[in-house]
Amino acid sequence: MEKGTLIERDIVVIGASAGGVEALQRLVGNLSADLPAAVFVVVHFPEGVPSVLPRILDRVGPLTAVHPEDGTPIKNGHIYVAPPNLHLLVENGAIRLARGPKENHHRPAIDPLFRTAAFAYGPRVVGVTLSGADRDGSAGLWAIKQRGGVTVVQDPDEALFPRMPESALRYVDVDYCLPLDEIAPLLARIAREAVVEKGAYPVPEDMEFESKIAGLDPTVIDSGKHPGELSMFTCPECAGPLYEIREGKLVRFRCRVGHAYNADDLLDEKSQALENALYVALNTLEESAIMADRMALRARGRGQVHAAARFEGRAKEARQKAVVIRRILTEETSDTAS
Repeated sequence: MEKGTLIERDIVVIGASAGGVEALQRLVGNLSADLPAAVFVVVHFPEGVPSVLPRILDRVGPLTAVHPEDGTPIKNGHIYVAPPNLHLLVENGAIRLARGPKENHHRPAIDPLFRTAAFAYGPRVVGVTLSGADRDGSAGLWAIKQRGGVTVVQDPDEALFPRMPESALRYVDVDYCLPLDEIAPLLARIAREAVVEKGAYPVPEDMEFESKIAGLDPTVIDSGKHPGELSMFTCPECAGPLYEIREGKLVRFRCRVGHAYNADDLLDEKSQALENALYVALNTLEESAIMADRMALRARGRGQVHAAARFEGRAKEARQKAVVIRRILTEETSDTAS
């Protein structure tokens, strides 16, 4: 962007998760019919669940809300909602839909929308993070900030699920943290103000790479390159190596095929994997104890005293190990609850 260039903030990207539909209805209901911007929305939905969100937003607000098709031209006054199980991506003048790798366990995910908008439109982007129970969107807001865009976060104190706004505030120097009912008036004001951009915001190399991998661009998939530095961790979804990416205070990971996680979510995933492994071990030990009991009973029935004692010892050892694992699982449950 040339120094002194006149720009308009006409690309608005919004991300939400748990509690987000309610928040979106209030926000969209307060938008003006003549908003000189295009609005893009990602809300997390379970896989296989059809989305009627465009119909809901179309009913509560003055703007036309749709699930776009791949290649749909971008028009002001429209709300483009990510369809189920597809990333919603922004290119210059058009929309891309892609079944790219999941990010933060989601597809559609918020980060790919925010990141591709920042990559394509730089200072023209306004990013908005609403209620959510996870941390998706923080890396995308960081990308918008890096490219000179405006970042807005719903006040966590009024969000139904505050974790997503809290994560954004923790990792990004956010421009506005507002109650929900103040966000629509802010968007209307920002979209109508032509501002002189006072600096250049070059695209970081990793941002371009990650924007393209979300859309399954073969030029990056086949390049053999990876963002960040190789870590000692493996991807929870495909078991491939993870590469560590540092963006300010934010630490993220991405694997060779594109699955992405922030550090907190990766830790949660590893903890879940450990819990699953413990339950598998507990089941195996209990089955081993039962089997050893049966073998001991049969051995005693044949008068094989030494064999029976050996099997009884194995049953006792398995049950002792099972007690230790149950204690670990109980303590973990107590820690989570507190």
